[in-house]
Amino acid sequence: ASLSSTGISARLRQALSGQTAVARRVGDADRALETGERRLQAEYQVPYLAHACMEPMCCTAHVRGDRCELWVPTQAQMRTRDTAARITGLDPGAVTVHTTFLGGGFGRRFEQDFVAEAVHIAKVVRVPVKLLWTREDDIRHDVYRPASYNRLSAALDAEGRLIAWRHDIAGPSILSRVAPTAVRDGIDRTSVEGAADLPYAIPNLLVTYALADPGIPVGFWRSVGHSQNAYVTECFMDEVAAAAGRDPLELRLGLLEYKPRHRAVLERAAEAAGWDKALPEGRSRGLAVAESFASYVAQVAEVSVSDAGTVHVHRVVCAVDCGMTVNPDTIEAQMQSAIAFGLTAALMGEITLQKGRVQQSNFHDYPILRMAQMPRVQVHILPSEAAPGGIGEPGTPPIAPAVANAVFAATGTPVRALPIRVRV
Repeated sequence: ASLSSTGISARLRQALSGQTAVARRVGDADRALETGERRLQAEYQVPYLAHACMEPMCCTAHVRGDRCELWVPTQAQMRTRDTAARITGLDPGAVTVHTTFLGGGFGRRFEQDFVAEAVHIAKVVRVPVKLLWTREDDIRHDVYRPASYNRLSAALDAEGRLIAWRHDIAGPSILSRVAPTAVRDGIDRTSVEGAADLPYAIPNLLVTYALADPGIPVGFWRSVGHSQNAYVTECFMDEVAAAAGRDPLELRLGLLEYKPRHRAVLERAAEAAGWDKALPEGRSRGLAVAESFASYVAQVAEVSVSDAGTVHVHRVVCAVDCGMTVNPDTIEAQMQSAIAFGLTAALMGEITLQKGRVQQSNFHDYPILRMAQMPRVQVHILPSEAAPGGIGEPGTPPIAPAVANAVFAATGTPVRALPIRVRV
């Protein structure tokens, strides 16, 4: 009952002072940080996030003596079958799962809580039961995107070259709950993805992780750890560029000599956005690139910040390399969807706790992006003969840092916490 967002943030920050596990080490980052000509430090935070699917959680269940039948929007049919078998005592072969349209998934419908509830009730009443959560239940009893606390350091040499990078991450673990054996040597790979595999050629790099569990249930959220770590790393990269007096695009391209697919999407997005051309007065640009699920996405956001501190995203140019393509319209739709989803989180998404309770309950205090707030989105699909990658999630990670970097360009103040709030 004493749990609060303030206390959780303090606990995560404190975890970085304790024992941490090394997720990746290249060279000697600590020594390079000490000897570098210029050193930068920053702390970044991301909040818990709900999924807020279009349909709240729902399931229809019918339990009879020798069989169980389910109609359910699930992302995990076998887990759903096994959940029903465990509750009813039936053999898994006696359970039939009819998969309906998801009504929004984003990782939430991998979970089994709403399935189990429907089956428990149907087992007792012995008639078909249709369970539909209220929006309030849905938001207050989610398995949330993990919060995290990030401490970053970087060093530049006398020529302004990036020679050291250290990223310390503290946060709860998804896999500790859903697949404990997958947590090895203190590392939850989903917590460090997008950070431990940072694509930039930095001679001295260290990424560490401290597993800290405040007790809030966490689960998969569209693009999982990439959604947090792309924001953190790409925003700090813009801070490095500013300190070095370098253009953010130029700096990245110079560090991606051995990453041709990252370079290609960055160059395509920048060209299509007119990166080197002047913008109308009052507007600024920011960019970001991220690889996730074997696909590569770069985005350039065109943004204005009002005198009241309101951020308006006017345009997003997106370049994607997802390997061989089959249906370009699907790829474009997924990029648009991922950008809308990620913008909601970047501009408005935040689950807070006070006295052990989630404070948000519905769309009046956990808002989602409205049509009038949706930017114009241009999607450029790069031709490729590489193996197909994912497309449902990779469009989400770059949008928050692209917008945050545009705000940094406009205000001169880095955005080190989400959702984006501009002080005026």
